Amino acid sequence: MTPRARLLISALALGLGLLAGRLASAAEAPAAPLDTIATLDLPRYMGRWHELARYPNRFQRQCTGATTADYQLLPEGGVQVINRCGLADGRTDEAIGLARPVGPAGTARLQVRFAPAWLGWLPQVWGDYWVVDLDGDYQLSIVSEPRREFLWVLSRTPAVDAATWQRVEATLRQLGFAPERLQRSPAR
Repeated sequence: MTPRARLLISALALGLGLLAGRLASAAEAPAAPLDTIATLDLPRYMGRWHELARYPNRFQRQCTGATTADYQLLPEGGVQVINRCGLADGRTDEAIGLARPVGPAGTARLQVRFAPAWLGWLPQVWGDYWVVDLDGDYQLSIVSEPRREFLWVLSRTPAVDAATWQRVEATLRQLGFAPERLQRSPAR
């Protein structure tokens, strides 16, 4: 190999190495802090929501069928949460929990727990439930938490049309999420 060819290959390798380093650091750059919607009308948010998609997570690993979340206001101010999903054998898995707003009236920051009530005093049993996007008609919701580790796309209907889904993906990108990580949920 001629000295000129070695120099050209070295320069090319150095350039590719620098480019790879830039791409890696850009991929690792932290996203802007996640915020919630300005105000959540909690009574209006109540009712049934269908999961359209989620980031895969350990506590829904068994869910292979349609997934729903039912929310109901409780007299003492909390929210009863009933999550259901279809299992591979045709049965339904159900988890009953409690949600509570964290902050002033109208906050879109809630915490939820599925542990027994007697463990409710432990901070570790409460998980963040942040409404980070919600359409004006309360028909489509995006829920996550501050680290963006968990993500759910919820709808009042079991499915949405392609144009609506494209808008959801665009919104997710704007919020710093990776739509390609989503696991789509089967419709009922």
